[in-house]
Amino acid sequence: MSKIVKKTDYKGLLEKVSKIIEEARKKTVRQINTIITQTYWEVGRIILEEEQRGKERAEYGEELVRKLSKDLTKRFGKGFTASNLWNVRQFYLTYPKLYAPIGKSEDEKLYALRRELTWTHFRILMRIEDGAIRHFYEIETIRNNWSTRELERQINSLLFERLSLSKDKNRVMRLTQKGQIIEKPSDAIKDPYVLEFLGIPEKSYYTESQLEQKLIDHLQDFILELGKGFAFVARQKRITIDNEHYYIDLVFYHRILRCLVLIDLKVGKLDHKDVGQIHPVKYY
Repeated sequence: MSKIVKKTDYKGLLEKVSKIIEEARKKTVRQINTIITQTYWEVGRIILEEEQRGKERAEYGEELVRKLSKDLTKRFGKGFTASNLWNVRQFYLTYPKLYAPIGKSEDEKLYALRRELTWTHFRILMRIEDGAIRHFYEIETIRNNWSTRELERQINSLLFERLSLSKDKNRVMRLTQKGQIIEKPSDAIKDPYVLEFLGIPEKSYYTESQLEQKLIDHLQDFILELGKGFAFVARQKRITIDNEHYYIDLVFYHRILRCLVLIDLKVGKLDHKDVGQIHPVKYY
């Protein structure tokens, strides 16, 4: 029996079958996601249309949602609280064209939103009142395959505001329309970086080596915070310039800029001595 298995290349067969199953599962998840989001969009549309018919009574919307929540819960169980129904109503208001007939120019964007974002993604995005900023996070979520946890973290850490800091109005507008486009080194830098995932209490004392170790322990989160294109290379990398040895705390490679990014960690205020220490390294 073992000879037969070897002849038929069992390992290759296993990989092929596994790939088919994995792809089927991905498609199933996407289909379920599409059904869920489209269902909520339709429910939101109907609620809003019915509410508008009774607009002569200011309290009509609240009464409608409260009664609908009660009756839907009786029929279908959990998941239809009044707050959830207000969410689906807001979903339709925020994305009125998501499942409506669309023109060719809107096809690609709306198709990507329907295919890639879950209901939880949409719930997080709906909190952003500024449509242009919301569009930026939509682009970055799809482009970087952000989980809902990472999307929420990037919004809470004010990613858009950090990227748009000190940029002119035209570049900020470009950011909202196309997301983060990296063409030169300064485009890849955020100001500041937010490292709350390290779990270091405010005003606590820690050394540079402890900070470095924390970053290594949370390397995946750190790379996500660094942004697009970063790949970890080494820590405490020794280089020699004019017969003097220097140790770089963290070394990354940027795939888009095709260059090394050297990080020298400093705890406290940067002074002239610190600048002098890293000055020779910048020519490496």
